[in-house]
Amino acid sequence: MKKNNSQFINTMLILVGGGLLLFEISTREENVYFLVTGIILLMFGLYRATNFWVYTKDDHKKENENENLQE
Repeated sequence: MKKNNSQFINTMLILVGGGLLLFEISTREENVYFLVTGIILLMFGLYRATNFWVYTKDDHKKENENENLQE
């Protein structure tokens, strides 16, 4: 359950950060604070997502080993 919540939070950070950047780029007067906030949210979401992927990259191997041992 924690894995799904973590992925959801990472995805939302990436989407909100990207949305802020796209919105500010498309407006006539760009607010620098929104641009910086969008970049920070986007990069933080990507950082968390890649750490999550590295942490769980071998989970499928462990599950296969457990299934083979039970047989």
